[in-house]
Amino acid sequence: MELRQPGRPSAGRLMLVEREPLEPGTGELTLRVAATAVCRTDLQIVEGDLAARRLPIVPGHQVVGRVTAIGDGVTDWTVGDRAGVTWLAGADGTCDFCVSGRENLCPNATFTGWDRDGGYADELNVAAAFAIRLPDTFTDTDAAPLLCGGVIGHRALRLAGVPALATGGPESATDRARPFRLGLYGFGASASLAIQEAVHLGCEVHVASRSEEERARAVELGAASVGGYAEPPASPLDGAISFAPVGTVAVFALGDVAPGGTVVINAIHLDQVPAFPYRLLWEERVLRSVANVTRADAVEFLELAAAIPIRPSFTPYALTDAGAALSDLASGQIGAASAVLVPDVRSR
Repeated sequence: MELRQPGRPSAGRLMLVEREPLEPGTGELTLRVAATAVCRTDLQIVEGDLAARRLPIVPGHQVVGRVTAIGDGVTDWTVGDRAGVTWLAGADGTCDFCVSGRENLCPNATFTGWDRDGGYADELNVAAAFAIRLPDTFTDTDAAPLLCGGVIGHRALRLAGVPALATGGPESATDRARPFRLGLYGFGASASLAIQEAVHLGCEVHVASRSEEERARAVELGAASVGGYAEPPASPLDGAISFAPVGTVAVFALGDVAPGGTVVINAIHLDQVPAFPYRLLWEERVLRSVANVTRADAVEFLELAAAIPIRPSFTPYALTDAGAALSDLASGQIGAASAVLVPDVRSR
């Protein structure tokens, strides 16, 4: 399913095309796609909120597949292995960011479904060094939503200061005078995965959302309290994550954190950050972004997700219904669930 010209998602925005079968290049794997989860970043690329880096392009960066061919120079994969593909498609490995474990910030990084063709297809090529091995405990459709929404949520939890992640080791709620108070603002697919991890790590979670249905889902997943964006929690938060691509939501979160707390913006595109009173930032509060993920993030998160275990809620779509999946995401019909494209599901 090929994007040729960005614009409003519709049935014809992504074009069904047939190409010659893929062959892996040096250092690459060819995967037969089993499942691809739809991400809001896909929507932003299709709509043009994120400027196209290459057209035409095949979107999709939460991909699970099986190796069908192996390129020259690859020695640690075999045909039939299951592999995951994330947003990070490549990095130079030599810059200051890469050598310090921050390949997510590499200036020469490339991204799946933006720089190189992604998983809205029945096969794709991936750099073998950036393919991720998946725990056997996850089915293909369960694993796919974890490969971006789950991993980036995990990184955001660390940056927000969740102690068990920030300190690099497990910490029970009894190791603190009280649980870490965490706010999740916006409750889509990524937040629904992050809350499962946060509750497992002993956090007291407050969820803010406009949707009553999403607030109810948050309670089912362990939220201690829920409310609207303008309804502050009963006690100040130690940290918060804003999942909404709207700057005003991040400002609401900033107003709810205690002195010294951090608000992480989990979005690759934000409409704008509006002017706000300095008192919301004063007392050493921090407002920061989370950008991309590293391979180490993916490996660490998937191991933890398998142990918890984290289970995503998803709706399957046929590959040819990718446009409908994006439209449903844009209109909010999917809610806290993920849309997962499955090549062998019949078109609706």
